[in-house]
Amino acid sequence: MIDVKNIKWNSFDFIVLGYCLLSVLTILWFGRPLSDYGNEISFYIFMALLTLSFIVFLDENKNGSFRFVRLLYPGFMFTFFYRETDGLMNLFYEPFFDLQLTMFENAILGFNPTLLIDKYLLNVYVNEILSFCYFSYYLLIPWFMFYAFFKKDYFIVKSFTNAACITFFLSYMMFSVYPIEGPRWFFQADFINNIEGFIFRPLVVFIISKGAVHGGCMPSSHFAIALVILMYCYKYYKKTLPYVTFLVVGLAIGTFWGRFHYVTDVLIGGIIGLSVVLLIWKLEKKEEMKEYKSKPEEITV
Repeated sequence: MIDVKNIKWNSFDFIVLGYCLLSVLTILWFGRPLSDYGNEISFYIFMALLTLSFIVFLDENKNGSFRFVRLLYPGFMFTFFYRETDGLMNLFYEPFFDLQLTMFENAILGFNPTLLIDKYLLNVYVNEILSFCYFSYYLLIPWFMFYAFFKKDYFIVKSFTNAACITFFLSYMMFSVYPIEGPRWFFQADFINNIEGFIFRPLVVFIISKGAVHGGCMPSSHFAIALVILMYCYKYYKKTLPYVTFLVVGLAIGTFWGRFHYVTDVLIGGIIGLSVVLLIWKLEKKEEMKEYKSKPEEITV
């Protein structure tokens, strides 16, 4: 018999379940014809039930394996949630808004950064460095979550997961509200050069071709979550800052250098990541003071 009263909830449990519920309700309200969205509705219901099963059946205080799954399960779900945005990309609007966004950037800057890079700045060595930084995105999230977990910094794991969930889910919802397909699609007939590389450029292109959705550029969730990780490293693991800063700055440039995002996507992603973290830290300040009587030990590298 399950003792409901003794079930321990984490903040990110409510965030994940709330996102699933909001997604289903949004589809039911706006999805027409509704029969086209059966897979999406089924997906969010399944993810909600899976989340509930973790909450109900896995006691994080019982053993290490339960704690590992209980605290880190949202990190394993982000990719699946991202992939599901493909079916909701044009839930509200049929066309993409790249024309309006590129006109805005031209009005502000007087040029389009992606086309300028294509015409004058491409260099195989720079391409490789920035592609490496862009590729690091796929390693940063598991690295941070695993490292904090195995250091037994469970408060940091929970705090970061709260911030990551909100950052990702806000980004995913914006994909539908302001659909942008990105420079690699919108400018494909205008590019003069190919972006050449030895290892990491082909690797990134392969991953994007197999795993990316058509759209989902506004905001750049890549940079948003990378900035979240950077801020948590700044607060808790300062000795990692030189390495993480290099990767995050390179990733930010690599998003539009590699034709995956516009500069505006990156800026909006940065604003979201920054705002979410500051809000989380403010809300968790009292809880953090109870958790740590002194500054936590930093990573030795």
